[in-house]
Amino acid sequence: MAEKIATRHAYGEALAELGNVNKRVVALDADVSTCTMSCIFGEKYPDRFYNVGIAEANMVGIAAGMSTTGLIPFVHSFAMFTAGRTFDQIRNSLAYPHLNVKVVGTHSGLTVGEDGATHQCLEDIGIMRTIPNMVVVCPCDGKETQAAVQAIAEYDGPVYLRLGRLALETVTDWPDYSFKLGKSVLMQDGRDVTIIATGLMVQEALAAAKLLAGEGIKARVLDMHTIKPLDIEAVLKAARETGAIVTAEEHNIIGGLGGAVAELVSGSIPVPVLRVGTEDTFGRSGNGEKLLIKYGLTKENIAQKAKQAMGLRRT
Repeated sequence: MAEKIATRHAYGEALAELGNVNKRVVALDADVSTCTMSCIFGEKYPDRFYNVGIAEANMVGIAAGMSTTGLIPFVHSFAMFTAGRTFDQIRNSLAYPHLNVKVVGTHSGLTVGEDGATHQCLEDIGIMRTIPNMVVVCPCDGKETQAAVQAIAEYDGPVYLRLGRLALETVTDWPDYSFKLGKSVLMQDGRDVTIIATGLMVQEALAAAKLLAGEGIKARVLDMHTIKPLDIEAVLKAARETGAIVTAEEHNIIGGLGGAVAELVSGSIPVPVLRVGTEDTFGRSGNGEKLLIKYGLTKENIAQKAKQAMGLRRT
């Protein structure tokens, strides 16, 4: 098994590599660079790194201006602050004029752990995907994070990249793996039910599929690393071929991946869609892995929801 690595750590290394090959890349941080790991870029390229202090909204405005000169700014802070505190600036200064700025939110979800509810951003996917022109990406492991960094750098426009604190098992380290914005990854095929997951819940989805296999249920697992634009073709194919869907995310079930899938399916190929995530509640302080269990973000709950969704299918 490959060594576990947090997506924020993989990101820091990938950004530094990107900075070596693309001199237009600049990094801005709101005084948390040793947490967001943008510090790796800053150490290598101090003339292209800007610590703006605890002034996230100003950081986005500066990045907007920089992008108009041909630079590719990556801005960094905790997801709670990049997605929440700077909504106005992201909407009006980046997305409306479609500027080429990458907004990076680290320490997302429950696994911020002991930092507690105020820092456990469970709404950022929903916030960002409602903004026109925004691309929303949430990689599941270190390898996928590295691929995502390259892809969003090549994309001309605003992107929100969601990263986490917890070290994760690598599950995309296989020869035929490829990353493309807006296209999900088929992690395993199956015709009985589909599990669509993003971020660290991809690992739980794969584990849930193993539990289901033990009961003779063949689950399809999709890694939906890009929530916007959603992979419409893959979702509708899953609805058509398996007839039941479960979504899984370290995010509120309102507005996130589950909401996006339900919105699409309900208007096209109506099948049961059950969502695994936090259920319209704030988090709480505690060990990150234990919080996932407390809020039902587990393989066992995914497997149970899968069987429930299958039972709701029209015969």
